[in-house]
Amino acid sequence: MTFKQIEALYWVVQLGGFSPAAQKLHTTQSAVSKRVQELEALFDIPLFDRSLRAARLTEKGEEMFMVAKRLLEQRDAAVERFQRPEVVERRVRIGVTELTAMTWLPRFVNVIQQCYPRVVIEPDVDMSTALRDKLLADEVELIIVPDAFDDSRFTSKRVGTVENAWMCKPGMVSAKRPLRIHELATHRLLTQGDRSGTGLLYERWFKSIGVRPANTLTSNSLVALLGLAVSGFGIGYMPRKCLSPMVDAGLLEVVEVTPDLPEAPYAALYKSERRSTLLASLVMLAQDSCDFGSTFQTDAVA
Repeated sequence: MTFKQIEALYWVVQLGGFSPAAQKLHTTQSAVSKRVQELEALFDIPLFDRSLRAARLTEKGEEMFMVAKRLLEQRDAAVERFQRPEVVERRVRIGVTELTAMTWLPRFVNVIQQCYPRVVIEPDVDMSTALRDKLLADEVELIIVPDAFDDSRFTSKRVGTVENAWMCKPGMVSAKRPLRIHELATHRLLTQGDRSGTGLLYERWFKSIGVRPANTLTSNSLVALLGLAVSGFGIGYMPRKCLSPMVDAGLLEVVEVTPDLPEAPYAALYKSERRSTLLASLVMLAQDSCDFGSTFQTDAVA
């Protein structure tokens, strides 16, 4: 049994077919099919149900897939452990949210390339819940999202926090004193939906203080909410520091509200079963790189 045979089985299942597996492994579809057939011949068992058009595993094929998954993880862990950082060569898929992509993702990728020049990073920008599902499905290996998921299947490490503030179009709210939260709730509020980690955190916070805003406009896109706030459609919670230039330019105004919004913690998550020194190192680099203070940061971490 060879790793080429095991990889062929693994990627056919992961990607849903022989053709995408061949593209992933940089070979031909016939070569992938041959490797799977060699594996079947070795144990004299069918791994795929060939009466179906789709690549569906047999019962024994399911067992073999789980074995293949563990063996490949152990191989990758061994390679990472015994290779020097500068010669570790692999691809890592990292899922991030819009806010991270808009702020410190460039400097994070930059510092990874400095420490691991042969590691190729593939960023995936999506909503927090979608990234969580991709992590469970092994479509990404590491995600950096608001710390809204308490799941024992993940190892979670805090990387930083975001200070949010209520913001709107200048002049939209005329108040000589800070608004109380129930007064704020009489205005239309721009909120992030239940696919957003920040949206989930603040939805729980609203419930904890007994506030249920009646008039909300919800979007899962931070950029869309920002555009709506600038246009005067409502008051939304926005990252204070990275949007301060827009406040200084008179495009947005901070609305003082009591009680203050709690800070939104961000965490790096990976599957607890995946023991990888490279992933652990990337988490530490994320902790060093994390900075929600300004947009599109390109400078490297010293």
